[in-house]
Amino acid sequence: MTLELISQYLSYVIFSYNDIEITVAKVIQVPLILFAMWFVVTRIGRLIRKTLLARKMNPDAVLLFTRIYLVLSIAILVFTSLEVLNIPLTAFAFVSGAIAIGVGFGAQNIINNFISGWILMWERPIRIGDFLEVGTAKGVVETINTRSTRIRRNDGVHMLIPNSQLLENTVTNWTLIDRNARSSVSVGVAYGSDVLLVEQLIKQVLSEHPAILPTPAYSVLFDDFAESSLVFNAIFWVCAESESMLRQVRSDIRFSIYKVFAEHNVTISFPQRDIHIDGEIALTRRPLK
Repeated sequence: MTLELISQYLSYVIFSYNDIEITVAKVIQVPLILFAMWFVVTRIGRLIRKTLLARKMNPDAVLLFTRIYLVLSIAILVFTSLEVLNIPLTAFAFVSGAIAIGVGFGAQNIINNFISGWILMWERPIRIGDFLEVGTAKGVVETINTRSTRIRRNDGVHMLIPNSQLLENTVTNWTLIDRNARSSVSVGVAYGSDVLLVEQLIKQVLSEHPAILPTPAYSVLFDDFAESSLVFNAIFWVCAESESMLRQVRSDIRFSIYKVFAEHNVTISFPQRDIHIDGEIALTRRPLK
C-alpha cells in the first residue's frame, strides 16, 4: 500500500507541454543525475589540473583549459540529462524569459565581469603571478576567477577586483613582458668630498650585488648640488617578482654604501644651516636664587 502511494506521488503530473508530462519523479531525477555527473566531472577536472601542473605547463594555460572543460561539461550535462529524461528544451522557455528580465534589472555587471574574465584568460594581459599596480594598491595575481581576480597585496591582504575594472581602468603590470624592473638609490655626500671616488665606490657596490642585472647596465649620476649635500643617484635593473624584493635590494645597497663610505672616510651629509644675525648678542648671567 505504501509503495503504491509513493508511486502515485512520483507519477503526479506537475505540468505538461506539447503532450509531454513533467512528473514529480522526473523533477527529482534531474538534480540527482546532475549531482552525480557533476561529482564525476569535478573529480576529473582536478585530476587534469594536477596532471598539467605536474608537467610544468603555464598556470594561465591550465586555468583557461580547466575553465573551458567545465563550461563544456556543464553544457553536456544539461543537454544529456534533458535528453535522457525526454524533456524538451522548449519546456524551459520561461526560464530564458526570466533570465532576460533579470539581466534587464541588474545582472549586467555580473555578465560584464563574466565576459571580462574570459577575455583576461584568453588574451592574457594579466597572468597568474604578475605583479600589478591597481590604483594605490600593489600585489601579485593569485587567480583569475569567473567574476573577479584575486590579488595578494604586499601587506598580505587579499583583494578581490571585478574583472571589468581590470579591462576598463588603467592597470600597471610590472611583469607583462618580463620581470625586469628599474630602481634607484640616492645618497648625499658632504661638500668637499672626492666625487670621482664616490662614483667609483657606488659602482663597486652595484657590481658586487648578485641581484643587479648586467644588462641593462647600471649607472651612477651626479644628480644635484643640494643645499647640504652633493646628491648621487644609483640606477640599476633587477629581475624582481614583487616590490618587496626591490625594497630588499635597495636596502642591501644602502647598507653596502654606508659601509664602503665609512671605510674610505666619505662623509654622508646631513642638513646644515648657517645663521647670520645682524647686531650684537648680549649674554647676561642671572644670580641663582
